[in-house]
Amino acid sequence: MKIFKSIFLSFIFLILVSGCQTIKQKTDAIIKKENDKLSQYIGQNINKLKIDLGNPDEDYKNEKGNLQLVYNTKKYGILCERRFEIDSNSIVIGFVSNGCF
Repeated sequence: MKIFKSIFLSFIFLILVSGCQTIKQKTDAIIKKENDKLSQYIGQNINKLKIDLGNPDEDYKNEKGNLQLVYNTKKYGILCERRFEIDSNSIVIGFVSNGCF
């Protein structure tokens, strides 16, 4: 009986571990897709960004003196924040995406 219980618990553990791996793979794929989508703006003029995404919800100068544009959306009650860094020549030089899928 102990052997059966041990095998059963091992089987359940194996299912849980493989399920977590599947979730991680799906999450990684979503993050890669988001980064690929936003990477298209690197090296582009700020006007292209604004044409595609509209006016930002917030903008400010960071500690380097570069402009930061912040776009906030909500999906399924989860806040998605995308920040783009714009240099003095109005070129997108970086981005950060949090909570977006």
